[in-house]
Amino acid sequence: MSDLAAYTSLFLASLLAATLVPAQSESVLGGLILAGGQPVVALVAVASLGNILGSILNWLIGRGVERYRGKRWFPASQAQLQRAQTQYQRFGYWSLLLAWVPIIGDPLTLVAGIMREPLWRFLLLVSIGKIGRYAVLAAGIDAAS
Repeated sequence: MSDLAAYTSLFLASLLAATLVPAQSESVLGGLILAGGQPVVALVAVASLGNILGSILNWLIGRGVERYRGKRWFPASQAQLQRAQTQYQRFGYWSLLLAWVPIIGDPLTLVAGIMREPLWRFLLLVSIGKIGRYAVLAAGIDAAS
């Protein structure tokens, strides 16, 4: 696999994995690390960038979701949105450090947008969690191989 194809597939898998679309970036990262064709640091950087950009996409959707809240086709009820906002207020912006956690992380980044979390703080906290996750995962795979 060429470097461009490897990095592109990892970037796209990581971007999709951070959105509400079900995708798996860890297996792509692990496969590329085990193949040994690219530096591990570069792979972690590409995976992190894609995953962070996917979270920003969720944040942007959250910022604009309010205008569609009352529409019949809207995928969440008023009660579901209120519950998510209440939980976010309860745990605060520090919960964004958990944006990497499967199942809860992607909706968390969407709710951060709804709650008008400042982009600078959102980026800082989400980046710390996501880069840390990929770095730990890569170190574990690299050490085991």
